[in-house]
Amino acid sequence: MRINIKRGFFTRSATCAAVLALAAVQGLGAAISKHAHHPKFQHMMIVIFENTDFKAALAQPEFARMAKRGALLTNYYAVTHPSLPNYVALIAGGLRGVYSDADASAPGRNIGDLLEAKGKSWKVYAEGYPGGCDLKARVGPYARKHVPFLNFADVQKSPAACARVVPAKDLGADIRLGRLPAYSLYIPDLNDDGHDTNPAYAAGWFAGRFEPLLRNPRFMKGMLLVLTFDEDSQGRDDGGKALNHNRVYAVLYGGMVKPGAVSAARYSHYSLLRLAEDNWGLGRLDAGDAGASAIAGVWK
Repeated sequence: MRINIKRGFFTRSATCAAVLALAAVQGLGAAISKHAHHPKFQHMMIVIFENTDFKAALAQPEFARMAKRGALLTNYYAVTHPSLPNYVALIAGGLRGVYSDADASAPGRNIGDLLEAKGKSWKVYAEGYPGGCDLKARVGPYARKHVPFLNFADVQKSPAACARVVPAKDLGADIRLGRLPAYSLYIPDLNDDGHDTNPAYAAGWFAGRFEPLLRNPRFMKGMLLVLTFDEDSQGRDDGGKALNHNRVYAVLYGGMVKPGAVSAARYSHYSLLRLAEDNWGLGRLDAGDAGASAIAGVWK
């Protein structure tokens, strides 16, 4: 059998073989697609803590309990240093020219744009945030650098988009009234996220704030809750390159997750973005999410 691509023709036997091979591949692809398991959730909330190594986080009893109750990703990495570029990467699939914690007006789209295009809602619950599209860098223990959406130009210019960033106290009403968004970030303040305190303080805060919610069916119905850290404790600027030392704790919890599952596959903040994109069929934003590994092996 001979295929002459240069001259632009197939022999008759090659043509028949090619058709049969294509049919076989299509059939195999359909079978794989039919039986492949893709997690489905109605809501995804990511709670982000600060500046802690994987082992230091897992040493905290509350974080260890969550790892056993949910799925632990043991080879999960932040993207860079310092904080803000990691938050930007989490929602944009790239750094968008943001390499420091200085206030930014990043160009381009983020996951909020993709969600809105599909008629899905998003929100940020930020502790200490004064509301009203306030762009101040600091208000007490609140820090704008930990709220990535407020560092995107399209959000800053849109009152409707900016209004999706709300004080964390609004979460209670949203749960009670059944209006949880599809996608959300929960941003603790600089004490509760461990930034100005320590991992033990952050774990204690999480237990007090979220354990009641984990028992609340209004909150947990269809919810994938994610706990992770922005970066490890090294704090070294690497110019946007992924670092082997930047391993952080990441746990997935919800009715679609196998309790006690552990995955040693390599993932990153980009993988969490891809997970949301795949769940709602949003498409891709940038090279990071396009090339990220899909989180697998931890779903029911």
